[in-house]
Amino acid sequence: MRLTTLALAVASLGATAALAAEVAPQDVTYDDYGAISASLSGAPGDPEQGAVIMKTKSKGNCVSCHAVSALDDAPFHGEVGPVLDGVGSRWEEAELRGIVANAKKTYDGTVMPAFYKTSGFIRPGDGFTGKAGTEPLPPLLTAQEIEDVVAFLMTLKDE
Repeated sequence: MRLTTLALAVASLGATAALAAEVAPQDVTYDDYGAISASLSGAPGDPEQGAVIMKTKSKGNCVSCHAVSALDDAPFHGEVGPVLDGVGSRWEEAELRGIVANAKKTYDGTVMPAFYKTSGFIRPGDGFTGKAGTEPLPPLLTAQEIEDVVAFLMTLKDE
């Protein structure tokens, strides 16, 4: 019984430490070019989960704007954003993390959504429907989901 209690206590402390390492959207530090050097979740990303997020309409849905050869099983790749093939060779991990979290820090005026932002939105829904959410809104992706997408993007290397 003591061993089980001790194991549960250690697991609980580990979970608390993992949560403490997560950076809240309002606390993210971007460099002058929009890069984020440190992990947002405090844990490494899972490239397989990142691929799922990129194809899932209720999550990242990256393929709706970007073509990605490695995700050919997802239908209807978009042409609004650049092709992501080879992106892991062209960008550093910190730069990709910044672009996924909030591309407007790197590309002023981009139409790419900020996936890890909770405030400062322009909400026209209030004027037209009265149904726009109030801030702070939850981010589109969690810190770990950002890390997962970045881990997948880093696998997309030029041959």
